[in-house]
Amino acid sequence: MYRAYTGLPHCGHVRDEHSKGVTSDMNKKRGAVLATVLIGGALIGVNVLPLTAQQPPPPIAAEVLTPRAVFTDDVDLKVKTKLDGRNTTVVNAKDPSRTLVARFTIQPGAQFPWHSHAGPVIVNVTRGELVYVGADDCVERPYAAGTAFVDPGHGHVHTAFNPTAEETVIVATFYEAPAEGPLLIPAETPADCSV
Repeated sequence: MYRAYTGLPHCGHVRDEHSKGVTSDMNKKRGAVLATVLIGGALIGVNVLPLTAQQPPPPIAAEVLTPRAVFTDDVDLKVKTKLDGRNTTVVNAKDPSRTLVARFTIQPGAQFPWHSHAGPVIVNVTRGELVYVGADDCVERPYAAGTAFVDPGHGHVHTAFNPTAEETVIVATFYEAPAEGPLLIPAETPADCSV
């Protein structure tokens, strides 16, 4: 005779000690299976549902890697740059204290607004490519992963953008950073530069 299993104890039957142990083991196994299914469902829900609700990343994300710090010794910083056969530019920072290191993740096509910095900035491109454009000549200078460049700061207006279809990541070391507030000093877009 076929009896539907309901998972409930059968009424009217007398159980011996062996059947109690079997029923107890079956209940434990059912409980373990049910717990596994519930936990698995929860994990799948946690991993799948947020994917549909996630916001796209910001065009440019900044992460401060070290807070503003000062040199304890008397330090001067002098940086010389010579771009594309032009004259050498010398940047003197009499008190380069208040350094800060930040990582920037730049999404494909994203561009920094035109700006300057209080002091020099050494930029390392760690992934992708960054194109740097100075307002003084409007020349696009590409820097690939594994390369570095110096922005002289001190009023040197520039922009930079990610020309690729992948994220670009840079790590920038700022010198002469202000004691507080933003590291970028906004500037007007040059009239003769269409970047």
